[in-house]
Amino acid sequence: MTHPMSLAVEINRAWSTKRENMFSTEIKLLLQFCIGSLCCIFEDGLAKFCTWLGITTLVSDRRIVKSEENGARETPTIPSPTSVNYHFTRQCNYSCGFCFHTAKTSFVLPIEEAKKGLRMLKDSGMEKINFSGGEPFLHQRGDFLGKLVQFCKQELRLPSVSIVSNGSLITEKWFQKYGEYLDILAVSCDSFEEETNALIGRRQGKKSHLDNLRRVRIWCNEYKVAFKVNSVINTFNVKEDMRDQIRELNPVRWKVFQCLVIEGENAGEDALREAEKFVISEEEFQDFLDQHSEITCLVPESNQKMRDSYLILDEYMRFLDCREGRKDPSKSILDVGVENAIQFSGFDEKMFLKRGGKYVWSKADMRLEW
Repeated sequence: MTHPMSLAVEINRAWSTKRENMFSTEIKLLLQFCIGSLCCIFEDGLAKFCTWLGITTLVSDRRIVKSEENGARETPTIPSPTSVNYHFTRQCNYSCGFCFHTAKTSFVLPIEEAKKGLRMLKDSGMEKINFSGGEPFLHQRGDFLGKLVQFCKQELRLPSVSIVSNGSLITEKWFQKYGEYLDILAVSCDSFEEETNALIGRRQGKKSHLDNLRRVRIWCNEYKVAFKVNSVINTFNVKEDMRDQIRELNPVRWKVFQCLVIEGENAGEDALREAEKFVISEEEFQDFLDQHSEITCLVPESNQKMRDSYLILDEYMRFLDCREGRKDPSKSILDVGVENAIQFSGFDEKMFLKRGGKYVWSKADMRLEW
């Protein structure tokens, strides 16, 4: 029979051990919470420590990792920046009334900072970069743009490098210097009538927008750059028949957009444009598409498809969320990284694929006859 004093000692020892275990458990839970947060910042150095503690939310790859004892559960995925539109400048020499990325600032990142961000995007899965504005050929007369194009193709080895421009400032000298690094050049043209372009604001002085367009088309062929046309369908051109002109230009793609209203950009008190008078209905947009349905290179994009199926990066390298009809910026990828910032982009990867966002976008794969 166990002596009463021995039994008391054993009970006291067991209780002390239990208290120590409870205290240890509480400390461990507290450490799990703290380290789980710190992993977001110091993910590489603390990865092993997190594993030892059994933390179930590791952020080293920005996914929720499943713990075996907790059982399987669905994990949210972070979209990949496969195709990115970098609006590195807001400045423009045109005044299109429906523009939704207006000259609210004159800021442009230093080129080394821009290259740093582009490399981060490449490391996160970017395959295609599209440079836009504003007018991207305006800053440093296109030399800044050319250096970024060359960097993305030559150093980052991106499958596709493209530009959207109004075409007015492009020179043959630019093609001679940078054309080999460019896959696609898209020129915006909303009408093949000069008067309509003037009403829209797609003109500078008395220069002919259509003459610029056709000149750039010739250079694209001479310097082996795939040529593309972008058109915004609005109240001034919705009845226009563009079939003959598009056949003559023979672009690889003719992107046809429905006029889109963005609060703070082309609508509202703080806007620099008033796009309301340009807006057409879904039915009017569909009528235009039906009239041009025989054009095989036509790629239609309604407001519904556009709003959240583009990854838009602004002049500060912030992703812009357009889901609420305005541009809500994330933090800059230069400050928080690509995977952190992209979670606030509003990007719908499924809609991106559904609208045909991924296509044959490298000129090496297009097999074009130059």
